[in-house]
Amino acid sequence: MPRSIQPLDVGVQIPYHFRCPVSLELMTDPVTVATGQTYDRSSIESWIATGNITCPVTRLPLTDFTLIPNHTLRRLIQEWCVANRSYGVERIPTPKQPADPIVVQSLLKQASLASNSRLVRITAIRRLRGLVRDSEKNRLVISTNKASEILLDVLFSETSRNSSELIHELLAILAVLPISETECVLVSSVPDRVSYLIFLLSHSSIDVRVNTAALIETVIAGTSSPELRAEISSHDEIFDGVIGILDYPLSFPRALKVGIKALFALCIVKQHRHKAVEAGAVEAVIDRLPDFEKCDAERALATVELLCRIPEGCAAFASHALTVPLLVKVILKISDRATEYAAGALLSLCSAVERLQVEAVAAGVLTQLLLLVQSDCTERAKRKAQTLLKLLKNSWPENYVMNSNYFACSDVVPF
Repeated sequence: MPRSIQPLDVGVQIPYHFRCPVSLELMTDPVTVATGQTYDRSSIESWIATGNITCPVTRLPLTDFTLIPNHTLRRLIQEWCVANRSYGVERIPTPKQPADPIVVQSLLKQASLASNSRLVRITAIRRLRGLVRDSEKNRLVISTNKASEILLDVLFSETSRNSSELIHELLAILAVLPISETECVLVSSVPDRVSYLIFLLSHSSIDVRVNTAALIETVIAGTSSPELRAEISSHDEIFDGVIGILDYPLSFPRALKVGIKALFALCIVKQHRHKAVEAGAVEAVIDRLPDFEKCDAERALATVELLCRIPEGCAAFASHALTVPLLVKVILKISDRATEYAAGALLSLCSAVERLQVEAVAAGVLTQLLLLVQSDCTERAKRKAQTLLKLLKNSWPENYVMNSNYFACSDVVPF
């Protein structure tokens, strides 16, 4: 049975023609293929996606991969579900149909024609945005029609720059559409386009600022050229804008997620990390570290470790009273990856600033590190922990050195 349907009472049998010939489960979205056979949409799509070009039942070649919704059968299945509610059968929902490629092409044309009125263009983009939100299938259909390339051209056109509402809608859809490397280069290689995105980071609308940051992160991540990535991160204003998003109140959690993704992408470029420090990245990340969700916390800690590799970053983190206690606290608390980044950042900080060694020990780092080297964490994390333990040997309390129980089953030996 489908995941949404509970196991049926033994007193009810699913009619044979309601079952998908591939999965043998009750169909929730029956579609008919070119041979006239009907399958559940997810099953036949998986069949075709794996390279099969024949009908699973008849074994005849599929001359056309169009899937036609079988509304009559779906309604019969829904009626059967309702009639058998007493047996624990739940009514299958009416599925939303995938976007029609012809409709998508028409909407993209309406949005891109500068001769169309602003209302027509905005309405077309909103309809596209609604289709994108509906399903992954729709996003695939829209992307296949070069939507990202078309909408990027619209975003950077002179006519669009004069309409705040048009900019808002364009950025909202571009922030969620996949963008190819070629399309990323069409942005990153044009200074005027990069400058315009940086300008939008200071827009009065937080939605525009967040979606702009999401687009910038996508462009940086999708650009393989180190020179182009370095050029984007060479602007002071881009760091100011991204960190301003990170500092936005927690009532808008997406700002936190997008902000740390964009900051991490910018900090990958080593020669401009000092700009992040100067813009206040250290305070922003440390102050918000307890608020990040797991995946975002990993990015935040990776950003901390990257910034700790430059003198300016080390000095800034060392001057923040919460840096060491927070880094110690997250070890073995979030994920193996987060633990590795936290241990790496602590190693850099304690190597650069001697007083932080005492702070780390006072915060309980020794117990955390000893547990780490005995855990199933990554080998890199264990190596960092062992190196840090050696570095801290002069700060170890006497009872740690004398009590051999701390080293049971550990690769670290007392000094």
